[in-house]
Amino acid sequence: MRIAALTGPQEFELQEVPTPEVGPDEVLLQVAGSGVCTSDLDAWRGQGEAAYPRYLGHEVSGRVVAAGTDVVGVGPGDAVGAWVTSHGFADYVAVKAQYTRPAAGVRLDTALAEPLSCAVNAVERADVRLADDVVLIGAGFMGNLVQQLVALRGPRRLVVADARADALARAELMGATRVVDVTRESLTEVVADLTDGRGADITFECTGSQGALDTMGDVTRMSGKLVFVGFHQGAPRPVPLGYWNWMAFELVNGHFRDVGQIMHGMTIGLRLLQAGSVSLDRLVTHRFPLDDIGAAFRAAEGKPEGFAKAVITFPG
Repeated sequence: MRIAALTGPQEFELQEVPTPEVGPDEVLLQVAGSGVCTSDLDAWRGQGEAAYPRYLGHEVSGRVVAAGTDVVGVGPGDAVGAWVTSHGFADYVAVKAQYTRPAAGVRLDTALAEPLSCAVNAVERADVRLADDVVLIGAGFMGNLVQQLVALRGPRRLVVADARADALARAELMGATRVVDVTRESLTEVVADLTDGRGADITFECTGSQGALDTMGDVTRMSGKLVFVGFHQGAPRPVPLGYWNWMAFELVNGHFRDVGQIMHGMTIGLRLLQAGSVSLDRLVTHRFPLDDIGAAFRAAEGKPEGFAKAVITFPG
């Protein structure tokens, strides 16, 4: 089978390796789709861990072709979304059966269970209430997922801010109450006007940028919630902690490392996906074959017009 190996900064090599054998508690997936995550980009750029080759890919969906002797509840032919820790950019991947969730009836290259789990867990942890005023900074892929999930909670207003016109157009199509192009308007002023000066009950930061951290406290009411969904790595990020302390904000970390919590989010996310309550159909905007994985990563970094998510897709 083929697997993409990162052999150096921005350098992938397709390797031929044996198909994995499954352990007693594992299933073998024929991969249908494997998403390019923002967290993969640091490794691709050569940042962080420098050992090569590296085998990226953790947002996997596919169909079970074999199951270990101890596996129950999932078997050959089943369509699943899965969470793997690496080696996801390959024709086949072995994964613990307990790290899969059913995806029957869903287009498999959109059944990206792991990022959907992240969004589910962040929205649940934020505890969005009926008639809350919510601000969402960032209309990329994760922002789009959070937007759909927040909408299910029944907010009064859902304001989405970004610097990209195409991303804001997508957010508007998805039902945002108001979109704000931060290159043209003041998000602080828009939110103040919509809330009679009170501010948002909850603000989600989904960009991983310093600018969003600088702004989110200014649009949130006293004792409101600041929710961090963006991927913040690299140099430390300064925050106005004195002001945040004075405003008595509740700080909510939307990142999770507990496996049980990840599985909880996957269960809910795939149920919603199967029910049609959320959809990734318009969010998976760029599809690439495995032998063009370099182009997929370049798209994820450069974000061409209309970009939300790049997925490596496989025949069959």
